[in-house]
Amino acid sequence: MPKSFEYHARIVGALTFVSRVSGFAREAVFSRVFGLGPIMDAFSFAFMMPNLFRRLFGEGALSAAFLPRFVKLDAEDPESARRFGALMLAVSGAAFFAVLAIIEIVLLVLWWNAPDYAVVFHPPARFGGALLPSFSVHSAALGYELAMIMMPYMPLVCLVALSGAVLQSKERFVVTAAAPIILNIAFVAAALAGFPLLGDDVGRRSHILLVAASVLVAGLLQLAWTLSALRKVGLVLEPRHPVAWEHVKRTLAESLPVMLGMGVLQVNTFIDGLIASWPTLVGPTIFGFEYPLKPGAMAAFASAQRLYEFPLAIFGLSIATAIYPMLARESKNLDTFASTVRDGIQRAWFIGLPASVGLVLVAEPACGVAFQGSEFTYEDTQRVAVILRGFAFAIWSYSIVHIVTRAFYALEDRRTPLRVAYCMIGLNFVLNVTLIFTPLREAGLGYSTAFCSVVQSITLLCLLRRRVPTLLQGALIAATLRTGVATLVMALCVITTSALIPVQTDWSSLLLRFLAEAGVGASSFAVSIYLLRSLAFKRQPRS
Repeated sequence: MPKSFEYHARIVGALTFVSRVSGFAREAVFSRVFGLGPIMDAFSFAFMMPNLFRRLFGEGALSAAFLPRFVKLDAEDPESARRFGALMLAVSGAAFFAVLAIIEIVLLVLWWNAPDYAVVFHPPARFGGALLPSFSVHSAALGYELAMIMMPYMPLVCLVALSGAVLQSKERFVVTAAAPIILNIAFVAAALAGFPLLGDDVGRRSHILLVAASVLVAGLLQLAWTLSALRKVGLVLEPRHPVAWEHVKRTLAESLPVMLGMGVLQVNTFIDGLIASWPTLVGPTIFGFEYPLKPGAMAAFASAQRLYEFPLAIFGLSIATAIYPMLARESKNLDTFASTVRDGIQRAWFIGLPASVGLVLVAEPACGVAFQGSEFTYEDTQRVAVILRGFAFAIWSYSIVHIVTRAFYALEDRRTPLRVAYCMIGLNFVLNVTLIFTPLREAGLGYSTAFCSVVQSITLLCLLRRRVPTLLQGALIAATLRTGVATLVMALCVITTSALIPVQTDWSSLLLRFLAEAGVGASSFAVSIYLLRSLAFKRQPRS
């Protein structure tokens, strides 16, 4: 008998927690070694590219289009399903490597014509209340060079994710959830091993190139581990199998609308990253006007992204990943289907709302604890915290979007999420290019992405209710209100605690402040939820 999605969500969440902790170790090392400078701008831009493909194709489009089709075929014709899975991996792998060859040629041309790495200092400029050195940076050559080194990671990690979809259909979630730990270990090992290279700019450049090379090593290890686990499933590669080919063609045809429907957050984040990378890759002006963002914007943006993704990956994405195979099986029974979606939404809201509000309130000490030290100053901490607050207020929405979008795909409706996605990407771009010219500057990128996600989640819920009339019921609404009230109590307690603690900028003081605020917030939320649930139970009439 298949286990509940809550059980699998706990397994995925636990492994994702370990992965994210190792990711924090990675970011802690990176921030202290490289700081928020042009080198990290270039690296963040370069790593963003294979990461986008991983999220859109490996974990997004192909997996989302492939998994429900594989689950249904496996139930009806297991032999054909085994051949479909193997052929899908083979065709996708060939396509990924073909795309890689094209991208590498484009990057080579861009690198050949890019200006050499150079820094030109100007008089100090005021940014967010702090007086920072102003300089124009041309590190496009380094950015493209790093991208060329790391892009081969793209087909490797996409195959890992697609193989993981096969394993998930068999209720095997461990390998895919734990694979990112390998990457984080490789990052940290390369960063620490490169310490002897530190010193001048040439040494730092060699250091970051070493870190980029470690990405490829990690990708090969991830793929080897995943394929080893996949052997137990018993896939059979039969290139001329007609049923397998028919399903491969349909999956590929469906992947484009799925890619945009599920990948709005990733596409919007990628657009944000391109806008943030302008001063580093191009220069301090745009069409003759001064560009509103300063060098280091991309690195600060990437650092903020790592922090808000921590609760999102552990809880929101874990729930969505675990619930998807079950939704695919229950799509013909709308009552059961609606109950599963409600459970997923309730859990995403229960975790996502306090995580959103809490991270907004403790943004500065959280950033300081995670990143501050050595090359990463308190001013850098403030800079990242401002961006983090923009992203963080919609963590609950990011989680719900993933669940509801998967619900549409389980119902074999790919057009609805696609149409909403088009609107959100356009809205995000308009808000981006508007808000960066306001006092928000680079924080506007975070607020824009978060606002679009809120609009997207509300829109998708309303549209899904038309397909599933029993989706929203009294129990879900009551649970939503209880979480809202408990979160409000938590926010008041954290704000009061913060007002009682003197503001100090050293790392140990930020740590104590973070522990105090986070501890008070978690405790007050837990007590509030317990009391509210107890009251609700007492008010229920006796049978």
